[in-house]
Amino acid sequence: MPGSKASEEARRKQILRAAYDVASRKGLAGLTVRHVAAKADLSTGLVLFHFKSKEHLVIALLDYVLETTTVLHLTEDIASIPSPLDRLLALLVREMNRLSAEPRRIRLFFDFWAQGFTHPLIRVRMQAEIDRYREAFRPIAAEVLAAEPDRFSHVTAEGLAAVAVGFIKGCAVQSMIDPKNFDFDEYLSAMQGLVGQLAPGAAV
Repeated sequence: MPGSKASEEARRKQILRAAYDVASRKGLAGLTVRHVAAKADLSTGLVLFHFKSKEHLVIALLDYVLETTTVLHLTEDIASIPSPLDRLLALLVREMNRLSAEPRRIRLFFDFWAQGFTHPLIRVRMQAEIDRYREAFRPIAAEVLAAEPDRFSHVTAEGLAAVAVGFIKGCAVQSMIDPKNFDFDEYLSAMQGLVGQLAPGAAV
C-alpha cells in the first residue's frame, strides 16, 4: 500500500540520520546497530529489518554522506556572474565555506576514505564520487581557460578542476583538524595572499 511504503521510507531516513549522528561523533569504528537503534529510539530488530545487517547500514550511510557532501550546485547567483574566472572563484569560496562549516561530516567522509583501503565496495564508491565531483568543475574550468588563455598557459581543464577541488578539500580538512579555532575568513585571507586576489565580494 502507498501509505506503508511512505512510512517505510521515512523509517529508513530516521535510521540513517541516527547512524550519521553516531558515526560522525564516534567514527565508523564506534558505529553499532545498538547505538543507532538507541539514537533513533527504535529496537535493534527494527533497524535490522530495514537494513538487514550492519554492513548494509554502513553502505547506506556512505551513500547518504556522499549525496550530501560531494554534490556541486551551480546556483543562479553564481551562474549569472559574467566572468568565467570570477564565477569559478565565487564557486570555490562557496564550496569551501559549505564544507568547512561541517567538520564532523568531513571527518566521517575521510573515515570512509580510510575504510576504502580494506573495503573494495567503499573504495569504488568513494573514488567514483570524488571523480564525479571533480568532473563537475571541468566545464566551468574550460570556460576560464578559453576566456583567459594567457593567465593559464599550459593548464588543462582537468588540471584546473583538480586544483579547485584541492583548495576546497584542503579548507575542509583544516576545519576538521581544529574546528574550534578554524576561522574561514582568516583561511580565505591567507589563501588570497598566497595565490592572488579572489573575486570581489565572493567571501561569505
